[in-house]
Amino acid sequence: MFKSMAPNRCATILPDDSIFVLTGDARRIPFAMRKLRQHPDADLYIIGTGAQLSYETMKKVKIESDSKSTYENALAIKEISSRAGLDRIVIITTEDHMNRAIYLIRQELPEAEIVACPVPLTGMPTTKRLERWTIEYIKYIITMLGIKEG
Repeated sequence: MFKSMAPNRCATILPDDSIFVLTGDARRIPFAMRKLRQHPDADLYIIGTGAQLSYETMKKVKIESDSKSTYENALAIKEISSRAGLDRIVIITTEDHMNRAIYLIRQELPEAEIVACPVPLTGMPTTKRLERWTIEYIKYIITMLGIKEG
């Protein structure tokens, strides 16, 4: 049921959207870069530990590398969105992480339109996918209970 609640396709990205990609899985940044090539007028923010500085030289890419958890990612996105006056944001993260990421971001930006663009877990053995979905489900339940870090 948890998996069926997660978006499984990228929603429509508008030409001037601001795209936020959460680090943590090697698939996410390359996926986001492909989306940026499809939408060259969009801004791309790489959020979290692990952001590679080599992307920072690209005109439309900005890096926030201080946040170390999904909750800290949400706080960083809130700060950037508030400063830039954004009322619509696109979130890129892996499909198993999307529910919790959107939940935490929505807590920080309740008025913003949040557009999901999940990275599929293709090419991963079934047992590994099942393990990841189970861990994210447990983290989601813990987050719903009010524990945002940990």
